[in-house]
Amino acid sequence: MSGLLAGLEGWLTDVVYSFGYAGVFALIVLQNLFPPIPSALILPLAGFLVGQGRFSFLPVLLAATSGSVVSALVLYALGRRLGQERLRRFVVRFGRFVFVDESDLNRVSGWFERCGGMAVLFGRLVPGVGTFVSLPAGFGAMPIPRFVVYTALGTAIWNGAFIGLGWALGARWRLVQQYASVPQYVVLAAAVVAVLWFLWRRREKRG
Repeated sequence: MSGLLAGLEGWLTDVVYSFGYAGVFALIVLQNLFPPIPSALILPLAGFLVGQGRFSFLPVLLAATSGSVVSALVLYALGRRLGQERLRRFVVRFGRFVFVDESDLNRVSGWFERCGGMAVLFGRLVPGVGTFVSLPAGFGAMPIPRFVVYTALGTAIWNGAFIGLGWALGARWRLVQQYASVPQYVVLAAAVVAVLWFLWRRREKRG
């Protein structure tokens, strides 16, 4: 298994070095559709290359976020076309090939039922939810413009945080993958605080 992971890391690194921003875009699309590919490796590597002067922060953030939105729209379309019951049967039958099971679908469906559109925004920041929250948004017929805006905001926060960590760590960027769960929850907590502050400020102005 360690050899497989090392080979995957080497391949991802080669793609980013060889194809630049287009490589980051393509890998993020692939990562969201095939979750075993770790974004916690792709994004910090991109951040390291920002520090090396090979990338600029805003273009690489745009490339990563565009990849996230494109893959999210693919999953949205899948959910919209299949509907909840057909999608559930599909996951039960074929989900194991992409490391997805029925419990993953239940979790993201529960999030969407409780939180509605905000689940698309905050779900991007929650481990095990972000990739698949597009499915219930699809079979729930969430308006596409709102879906795209929430997806872009949520993934921009996520991508920016992990690119920034890679930039800050420099040659030690691989540490982000080892401790990925820590920044995931830090990013989520920071986003929640920011939204609460924004809502409080808007209420104060109206008052």
